[in-house]
Amino acid sequence: MSADIVIGQTPHGEAIRIDIKELLATRLLVQGNSGSGKSHLLRRLLEESAAVVQQVVIDPEGDFVSLAEEFGHVVIDGAAYGEAEIARLGARIRQHRASVVLALDELEIDQQMKCAAQFLGALFDAPREQWYPALVVVDEAQMFAPSAAGEVSEEARRVSLGAMTNLMCRGRKRGLAGVIATQRLAKLAKNVAAEASNFLMGRTFLDIDMVRAADLLGMERRQAEQIRDLARGQFLGLGPAIARRPVAVNIGPVRTGAKTVTPGLVPLPTASTEDMRELLHAGLHIEPERPEFPRPAPRPRVDVETLSENIAATGPVAERPERPEPEPEENRAAMVEILNAMAQEDDCTFQSSTTLFQDFTIRCRMKGISVRGLDATMFRRGFAAALAGIEDPEDERWTDVINLGKHVPDDALAPFYVIARAAMDGEPCPDDMDLARIYGTSSPRRVQRLLDYLEKDGLIVVRTDFSGKRSVGLPDLGVTTAPIEA
Repeated sequence: MSADIVIGQTPHGEAIRIDIKELLATRLLVQGNSGSGKSHLLRRLLEESAAVVQQVVIDPEGDFVSLAEEFGHVVIDGAAYGEAEIARLGARIRQHRASVVLALDELEIDQQMKCAAQFLGALFDAPREQWYPALVVVDEAQMFAPSAAGEVSEEARRVSLGAMTNLMCRGRKRGLAGVIATQRLAKLAKNVAAEASNFLMGRTFLDIDMVRAADLLGMERRQAEQIRDLARGQFLGLGPAIARRPVAVNIGPVRTGAKTVTPGLVPLPTASTEDMRELLHAGLHIEPERPEFPRPAPRPRVDVETLSENIAATGPVAERPERPEPEPEENRAAMVEILNAMAQEDDCTFQSSTTLFQDFTIRCRMKGISVRGLDATMFRRGFAAALAGIEDPEDERWTDVINLGKHVPDDALAPFYVIARAAMDGEPCPDDMDLARIYGTSSPRRVQRLLDYLEKDGLIVVRTDFSGKRSVGLPDLGVTTAPIEA
């Protein structure tokens, strides 16, 4: 199967090709002002490579949903799912190698950034056996990786920028090739743009953007002026997957269309000034008609004395029985039961702590349990104990473990409790995959970094003997897990 696709032609009619295999290893950056033809270029790239490689499109404007009809892409409406569902969809996309379009046009910018970050994070955290090659196309990338804080919340900017940085900086080893398009290089985070080795630069007018584009293309500053003169749909290309020297490319035609099109000129109305004034002011003072609803029949008049007698005959109104407030011990036992039930659910560790805390408070209210005085930190620590199988943290057996856990960060507490319980029971330490699931990741390397962190902090001691068996000790508790193959 050929991995070359034709993206367009030079002004002299020579075909310009993109090597998809090389693109997967070197990534692509597209720049052009609004109306320069960026979306047309991305559409051409997606259409020509649809039969060659898996495609994932982050679409903030819903422009690429038409790919579903022609090429079978699955359209995912970001507004219809929660955080946990988006994460599961991202994981299944890598597992089943589906080409998808994540449409975010129904969301506000903050929610777009959070949804895209959750989605990209799930793609990035897929297990090693699912690291199939895929093009990840992000349109309007300056929204998801802004160079400076704007009107969006700091949380949304942080998680979105982190996901985009992972995609462009570390995605290659996981088979993810970032293709990002932006209106202005100055608005795109430099550490994201710097990871691309292929460039297609379209028309732009601001000096700072022209200079940056010229630098990326290896052109002299005085040659940057020609970027301003590029026609719509014309780009300057450079990179190992395109050409070794800057080359002008007229992007070829496409088979699908965008949901929105550039408005054209329409003939103006021929009505005279007087007629137009009459149309604008006619009936301006008249309120719009309201639908008429049938009026109910008038109620019969009731004699006041008769009404008083009837009220007196009914006797006193029964008071609403007060719901007894559960005892503190009952409250705690019920909360522990809810935490243990949540810990048994599949993929619970892959959900954000905020989502889990909201779910926990709702379950408590459904059972009439007061959650006053309970904060997110208390919940995270209680949930970590439930994940480790510590059914009752106040049991004297776990007192030393719980006290020692106060020195462990919240996100690392569940794996620490699991290791501590195994050591206290004399059982083998769980393997890296089990610890990764408890830690909420699919990457065994993150587990290795976690163990290194806990060991440097003096909380655990990892020992591997000459036969390759690993055991983990807790010096503060004087216990060690049984050895097991590392």
